[in-house]
Amino acid sequence: MGTATYPFQQIDLPVKERVQDLLTRLTLEEKVTLMPQYQAAIERLGVGAYKHGTEGAHGISWLGKATSFPQPSGLACTWNPELMKEVGAAIGEEARAFYKKNPAVNGLTLWAPTVDMERDPRWGRTEEAYGEDPELTGRLSTSLVKGIQGDHPVYLQAVATLKHFLGNNNEIDRGSCSASIDPRNMREYYLEAFKPAFLEGGAQSMMTAYNSVNGVPVILHPSVMEVVKGEWNMDGFIVSDAGDLFGIVKDHKYYESFAESMAESIKNGIDSVTEETDETIKVIHEALEQGLLTEEDLDRALLNTFSVRFRLGEFDPEELNPYTSIDDSAILSHKHGEISLEAAKQSIVLLKNENHTLPLNPKKLSKAAVIGPLGDEAFRDWYSGTLPYGVTPLQGVRKKLAGKQVTFESGADQIILTSAANGKALGLTGEDGRLAVMHDQAERGELFTHTAWGWNSNTLKSTSRNQYVTLTEEETLTASSAEIYGWYVKEHLRFKPEAEGAVSLRTWNDKPISVKVEDGTLHAAVEEDAAPVAMFNRQVIVNGLEAAVEAAKAAEVAVVFVGNHPLLNGKEEIDRPDIVLAEEQEALVKAVYEANPNTVVVIVGSYPISSSWIDEHIPAVLYTSHSGQELGNAVAEVLFGGYSPSGKLNMTWYRSVEQLPDLLDYDIIKGKRTYMYFDGEPLYPFGHGLSYADMTYSSLRLVSKELEQEGLIQVSVQVDNTGTVDGDEVVQLYVQALSSRVKRPLKQLKGFEKVRIAAGHTQTVEFTLPVAELAFWDVTREQYCVESGEYSIMIGRSSADILVSEQITVKGDTVPARNLYLSTKAENYDDYEAVYLDECKAGGASVHPVKAGAWITFNDVRFEDGAAGIEALVSSAKGGSIEVRTGSPDGELAGTITVPSGGELQAWTSVAAEVAVPAGTARLYLVFNGEVLLSRFHFTK
Repeated sequence: MGTATYPFQQIDLPVKERVQDLLTRLTLEEKVTLMPQYQAAIERLGVGAYKHGTEGAHGISWLGKATSFPQPSGLACTWNPELMKEVGAAIGEEARAFYKKNPAVNGLTLWAPTVDMERDPRWGRTEEAYGEDPELTGRLSTSLVKGIQGDHPVYLQAVATLKHFLGNNNEIDRGSCSASIDPRNMREYYLEAFKPAFLEGGAQSMMTAYNSVNGVPVILHPSVMEVVKGEWNMDGFIVSDAGDLFGIVKDHKYYESFAESMAESIKNGIDSVTEETDETIKVIHEALEQGLLTEEDLDRALLNTFSVRFRLGEFDPEELNPYTSIDDSAILSHKHGEISLEAAKQSIVLLKNENHTLPLNPKKLSKAAVIGPLGDEAFRDWYSGTLPYGVTPLQGVRKKLAGKQVTFESGADQIILTSAANGKALGLTGEDGRLAVMHDQAERGELFTHTAWGWNSNTLKSTSRNQYVTLTEEETLTASSAEIYGWYVKEHLRFKPEAEGAVSLRTWNDKPISVKVEDGTLHAAVEEDAAPVAMFNRQVIVNGLEAAVEAAKAAEVAVVFVGNHPLLNGKEEIDRPDIVLAEEQEALVKAVYEANPNTVVVIVGSYPISSSWIDEHIPAVLYTSHSGQELGNAVAEVLFGGYSPSGKLNMTWYRSVEQLPDLLDYDIIKGKRTYMYFDGEPLYPFGHGLSYADMTYSSLRLVSKELEQEGLIQVSVQVDNTGTVDGDEVVQLYVQALSSRVKRPLKQLKGFEKVRIAAGHTQTVEFTLPVAELAFWDVTREQYCVESGEYSIMIGRSSADILVSEQITVKGDTVPARNLYLSTKAENYDDYEAVYLDECKAGGASVHPVKAGAWITFNDVRFEDGAAGIEALVSSAKGGSIEVRTGSPDGELAGTITVPSGGELQAWTSVAAEVAVPAGTARLYLVFNGEVLLSRFHFTK
């Protein structure tokens, strides 16, 4: 920049003053053009165009080839905050290099990390986040944020955007559904995951989620302003997710006009709008003209976005900002490749290893078979970006066994499809590879590789063109796709069984396939199409299962790679149909194991994939996420002992969906979700992961047995590597309250350290645990509370493998009896049945029953003088009642609140009723009859 003309160009002034000066020089029209994701250039002031939002979940996406790291779900299995910071720094450096190429398009605001709590493994986006535990998620995402944003005291390398705030863990109806989250779940779980990245990581941006929480679209939820910008003092900016601001109208039906949704979102903290630019500008003008929005509202938002742009150094001389020197050499640098490989290795989890089956000894092997649909693939997911290369497991194994015999069989059939109508075989016509019924002789038909991915998800790959069959924009089937990829995965085919063993084909969006009479080509049928649905017979030329069995028989060891394709059966907008391994893949493993008991299984998955049969029968099982460019090298290093596995599971691996409540149930406490509350038998527990090293734990020491609420607990444990292999060990610290007024976690992670210990060596691992970390959210006083009492401090290899523990006594607080003479929020119940939390248009949340007899309860209520009356804020369209009972839901009736018809829900009114509650302490139940919403209440003497 040249000589400073305006105060905003003077580098010696505080950033806030510079931004405020810039805002005074902007016209209202210019301010409006700076509100969309794509901020306009203001050339007269030397302000360049800028884009918010570059995807960077595990590498820079969609800007060209960039270093690809393991999926976040895999990075979480490293349990290594220091490594996460290195990954973040590499992503930030490459973002800077892309920005230097084109600053108007390649922005420095990265939409990562995803911090959503993964309380259910069926979530389609499980690959994007860090697991089921807020401590693990908080520490790892905080480290990634620090790496992305850099350590410079003045300038930011890039900006991390935490997403998706809040309660976002399902894809079904994500744009219109509402998560019911009570105050304890909210404070102890969902908010807890986001907090460290702001308070410790200094995250400069956050994205709101599509869903509602307790009836309020999150983009408008009070926690955005009250918690994020209030309690946590977030000093960056908040962005809406793509299409979400208008989704308030289109999906949630919360407002009738876009102008209203725009105005209220900006006033509730949205500083950058991710909608189509021209439409955003138009709607903001409408909101201004209607008096729904003021110029001061825009100033508040732009103060936030430009404060961050100033910290990125955009308005300062380049020589002052060390990050401006980052250039193309950072993209795909050797250093970043090494970090990717290290992350991939550390993310691999050894689930099972009977009789030291692993590691394999390459010197003793002469014949190995690599088998399975994931064996020669290095897939990318939706946010992977463009991989510079992808080392497949087969390539990694062959590199380790150079000069030895390594065979490969995918297990997929090779088939020819013939028309059930006329017997003609499918072939390819034209340069575009259109599929057509065309060959009189079946053997002349095109040979397709048919891969079944489970749940009737199939892909066909032309062997002559080496391309996948896909549906074109003209609704024609062609063999023309290089990979299975896209927002709509048009390589996805369904096979529908028909009469006499024939099948019909259906497209990714379930349209039947017909044959055009004119030329025999295949196309998706439309309603007015009179052509009959095409029927085909499958002629199996090569039986994939039989070929895999033969390869296994001929080998000394069979390594079977199973798992998921990241774009099928679970992705953004699609939740998983189940958590088990695809039926076809389990059948493949069974057949290979029967042929060769020396079988190793490697699960390559975006999420937990369970198979009780594999756990019971296969001697050695590994798990890895889709791990980007270095997948094959990393897996081979672990298989052959070049690296002792150190990965730990970031989620509980349940045996079946029968162990899970409904996908939309967000109450982890009552629903017994995650390792903290699940009391069943998992397939593999949270924190589980074996090693080739032999680690023993001893000498647990605590600094004191009596601790005040404000104190620190110093914990140390001795870890000995008694084996012959060097190894990394994740030492995990858990706590448990041994008595409490409320239901507390069975155990809760409160610390972990990953340490490297050489064979024969010992290391003392130390933790500092603030006593405040033992707190729970006390709904009776709406504050955190550390209760006086006994606590167990536990250290182990996993949540289920506790090796040493000791109890401590804490002098804390005692929760007083409830005082329901005071106004009490209905959401602050102690327990409930058949209700969910909804909005109260008069302010706050409300309890919404789903059937007659639903109830909420309040424990340990002290009525010093008894109660003669109750007043409640209620709403009901048709009227109903709330019974006041003591002792149980069908206990003694103390009184009944009659709720009048309001004509519509959310028409709130205060009602009163007489009750007869004697003096003393009681457990109080409020039992609902009819669709009656209750927001708050209090008793009178």
